[in-house]
Amino acid sequence: MTYPQIDPVIFHLGPLAVRWYGFMYLVGFVAGYFIIRRLARLRNLPLKGEELSDLLFYAVLGVILGARLGYTLIYNLSYYLQHPLEIFAVWEGGMSFHGGLIGVIVGTILFCRKKGLPILLTGDILVSAAPIGLGCGRIGNFINGELWGRVTDVPWGMVFPGAGAAPRHPSQLYEAFLEGGVLFLILWILQHRKVPAGVPMAAFFLFYGVFRFSVEFFRQPDAHLGFLWAGASMGQLLSLPMILLGIAGIVVFARRGKKG
Repeated sequence: MTYPQIDPVIFHLGPLAVRWYGFMYLVGFVAGYFIIRRLARLRNLPLKGEELSDLLFYAVLGVILGARLGYTLIYNLSYYLQHPLEIFAVWEGGMSFHGGLIGVIVGTILFCRKKGLPILLTGDILVSAAPIGLGCGRIGNFINGELWGRVTDVPWGMVFPGAGAAPRHPSQLYEAFLEGGVLFLILWILQHRKVPAGVPMAAFFLFYGVFRFSVEFFRQPDAHLGFLWAGASMGQLLSLPMILLGIAGIVVFARRGKKG
């Protein structure tokens, strides 16, 4: 298949370039706002007035700072030590999910302590909105023509600019489907079944880890990292702790819910 070369810039406003990558993040955050509002009512989370906007602000700030710092420290530290000002060029791509996850956890804990809200229930609702942003981010990666897959002979393989003449898996779309659509559906069902607090958050860890670990078999590892321990990619190594934490969390929180 021919890669649909899409201009990464949607339009210009004077010297400002509005890019698809940033726009997809904006779509994810806006959608997240309405999903969080809906689920807060469903799960009786006492968010009052501007608290919903404040929660989203803390989450967005945590995601952006954590994701960028995570990418800088985990994936390309040597490059950014030589080009420190490019750390702030988030519009060029380069965001680490695992760093963003740590950032949003920190932001959520700070917000909950400030407002006196239950951390587990708040976390459940935030992670249930996250897959929309994850899916949008992966579509942004596809439009940017980055983070492509490994060489393949499947009929839907694509020749990505800058990736050589061989067709490759459009692994960004695999991730958008699994980490975005499928993961959102799983968490949405759990929320509407009103499972014990903490279970949706643990399920997010588990299923994201499983999906990410699986898709990494089709995704080309970062050139400067390559394959690491036992032939695994960095994404797979970082996903293993998530899977284990997810399994443990589901067991612990489900038992706690039965006792309650």
